[in-house]
Amino acid sequence: MGESLTESRTETALPAPFGRRGAEPGHAAGVPERRGPIGTQRDGGPAPAEGYEAVMLLERARAEVDPLLRAALGSLPGPMRRIALHHFGWEQSHGGPAEDDSRKAIHPALVLTAAAALGGPEARAGAGRAAAAVELIHTFTLLRDDVMGRDAPRRHRPTAWTVLGDADAVLAADTLQALALRLLAQDPHPASPAAAARLADYVIELCAGQQAGTALERCAPAEVTLDGVLAMAETKTGALLGCACAIGGLYAGASDEEVAALDAFGREAGLAFQLIDDVIGIWGDPGRTGKPVGADPAARKKSLPVVAAFASGTPAAAELAGLYARPGEKGDLDHIALTVERAGGRDWAQGQAADRMARAMEQLARAVPDPEAAGGLLALAEFVTRRSG
Repeated sequence: MGESLTESRTETALPAPFGRRGAEPGHAAGVPERRGPIGTQRDGGPAPAEGYEAVMLLERARAEVDPLLRAALGSLPGPMRRIALHHFGWEQSHGGPAEDDSRKAIHPALVLTAAAALGGPEARAGAGRAAAAVELIHTFTLLRDDVMGRDAPRRHRPTAWTVLGDADAVLAADTLQALALRLLAQDPHPASPAAAARLADYVIELCAGQQAGTALERCAPAEVTLDGVLAMAETKTGALLGCACAIGGLYAGASDEEVAALDAFGREAGLAFQLIDDVIGIWGDPGRTGKPVGADPAARKKSLPVVAAFASGTPAAAELAGLYARPGEKGDLDHIALTVERAGGRDWAQGQAADRMARAMEQLARAVPDPEAAGGLLALAEFVTRRSG
């Protein structure tokens, strides 16, 4: 039902710098500067390695939210609990204990960091249940997406449906959606009803986007538009990022305008992620992604670089349409990747990703004008969009 921001592929680098057009290189107006792997802080001292702040935020979020998640999962009936624990990497498929730390917990980190950005430590402390609920909804989408997409590995481990069957995986996913809403229903925080409504709206939006995506795969290349695929892609990843940020704002008592800007920030950053993820789906290294080489072309998936190539009107676009019209053959994969690149699909996707991140930074500056307070959200956005495959 949607690619995971941290689990679908792995890393690729976005074209640098990010920021508002005309701003200092690497510095979006209203948000603090981030420098290269090793740089300098504004006080002249050495800066930590790139991504260090985000890693610390993710680790802190997991430390705060994982106990809530384990307690919530412990309340489930045995078979549903087993499937959920397998997906989280906390239990082997045969039932033995496991401790897989590959889950990044981006969504709960965004909830907590957005709450802190606008409401300080007290707001962050009150948003724990909401952060856990968002992670449960994210897991619901992944379990269902694996079944629908017939994905065998996730995080370099067998997906739940391959081990335990389609029916059990779907039922466990539905159980996690209900569990998320129960967490919010039991949360005494005054923002919990609004948070529950946002999560429900997100699930409806996601399902509509997933249906559009399924219909898209049945369309001929000439029937597919870039605008339509971009809108669908936003529902796959950007919508939940925006929802997570907005819920954090709600728990901080933010204004409607601030919540809307947080939502827009997350959506734009999520679309940047999806663009890069689609690049990796064609040109990624399977040793890093955990997925077969050329997985998207092999499935004749109409990902964003492919649709951009179709729309280019070049001779390579016509050639690509012919390749997509015939059944997949392993020998075609390199040819497809080269043809998409010749038609401009790869360059377009990478340029769009950088542009979407610039828009995200503008929305973040609207939501959190204080650069210091905005720093954590910026660090998380950069972390999920600076990936290499």
